[in-house]
Amino acid sequence: MFRTGADSVSARLRQRLHEAIAAAGGWLPFDRFMAIALYEPGLGYYTRNARQFGALPSSGSDFITAPELSPLFGAALARQLAQALDATGTDELFEFGAGSGALAAQLLDALGARVRRYAIVDLSGTLRARQAERLARFGDRVCWLDAWPARIEGVVVGNEVLDAMPVQLLHFDGTGWQERGVASTGDGFAWQDRPTALRPPHAGPFEPGTVTEIHPQAEAFVRTLAARLARGAAFFVDYGFPEAEYYHPQRSGGTLMCHRGHQADADPLADAGEKDITAHVNFSAVALAGQDAGLQVLGYTSQAHFLLNCGIAELLQDASLAERAAAQKLLAEHEMGELFKVIGFVAGEPFDALGFVHGDRSHRL
Repeated sequence: MFRTGADSVSARLRQRLHEAIAAAGGWLPFDRFMAIALYEPGLGYYTRNARQFGALPSSGSDFITAPELSPLFGAALARQLAQALDATGTDELFEFGAGSGALAAQLLDALGARVRRYAIVDLSGTLRARQAERLARFGDRVCWLDAWPARIEGVVVGNEVLDAMPVQLLHFDGTGWQERGVASTGDGFAWQDRPTALRPPHAGPFEPGTVTEIHPQAEAFVRTLAARLARGAAFFVDYGFPEAEYYHPQRSGGTLMCHRGHQADADPLADAGEKDITAHVNFSAVALAGQDAGLQVLGYTSQAHFLLNCGIAELLQDASLAERAAAQKLLAEHEMGELFKVIGFVAGEPFDALGFVHGDRSHRL
């Protein structure tokens, strides 16, 4: 049961959103609305004292990620990270958006002494506390950073971090583009469009009524990473598409989605702060942002191909039947295997990254 009283977290977040809309002149761009709904200190979805990650609704969770689904995800990913550490001559891992800390624990267990330091960058103080509890056994090998380090020498990893970055919404009415934002309506919120010079990065064609997203914050994140990654590599796992698929006419409703209680809905204006808000990743834009900022793309492929390249089939041989069933969801085309993709970058000399040996789709970006 969600609290709705005047003193509840959700009520205070709604008030904060109304204040932000008023301060902006009665109209708030959706990326700003999304940022407040997810990350407002103490009130946003990822900063409130509630559980987001888990296998079942009965746990009070809203969705499950690959590390919670199976420890074999981290064990397989660790093989790629070990190769990258060796190839770049580094001994530090940096994880952005570490969630419950499950992936960090899996990677540290698998890599052992190969990792001198594991640095986590996470906006949520609540999640940091849970991560610290889970990772206490690793002692001072794990640390938390409050901001981007000025210089990164190591390997960066992010699982489902790009999809949680605020997006801007665009609406095509058949003659021109408008930016979709949010206005106050009494105690609630409503969509409101305004003319804009913004455009999707793809020429279309677009059907009248199309609503889609652009991702300036995710692209800026990758550019910032490139500016700081002096030596090392980076790997991001997330759901998404290359640009031609992302902006295909059949996807005229966009990809914006909310998750609560392991159920999905498409209304981010309802129950703000009580549910996750995400958008799929435009991997072409992510790749171009990295390349333009000086990184080289190591590869791009489906999660299934990546994990198989990293030896998950071998790991499955020693797994129990229940563990195999859970891990199969990581690979199945109708589960996470095809929708989720992996992209890799390197600063400096490229190497033949293990995870992209077979099934590399870089040519489709």
